[in-house]
Amino acid sequence: MDEREKEKIYSKRVRAGKRTYFFDVKSTRSNDYYLTITESRRHPQGDGFTYEKHKMFLYKEDFDKFVEALQETIEFVKTDLMPDVDFTQFAHRDEIDEFGTELKWD
Repeated sequence: MDEREKEKIYSKRVRAGKRTYFFDVKSTRSNDYYLTITESRRHPQGDGFTYEKHKMFLYKEDFDKFVEALQETIEFVKTDLMPDVDFTQFAHRDEIDEFGTELKWD
């Protein structure tokens, strides 16, 4: 196993329409852990596709603050900005992306 594979501890993929999100737990050489969150978007290019990726790193000392801010922000959108939207309708839907590919939610 190469050095790159050893550092990845856990991975979770979330397909979301035109985007896919990857949540990866990785380790440092000193056995410390951090999270990478990657957004990947597929774009047609010639006969194939190209992928645009954006990545952020989240370190253990920021986990709780990050989760708290994310939960507060989502709750604000749901209750204050979009109180009439039934968000449960989005929980486990299948989608067709812009290329006609059926996407299944994990």
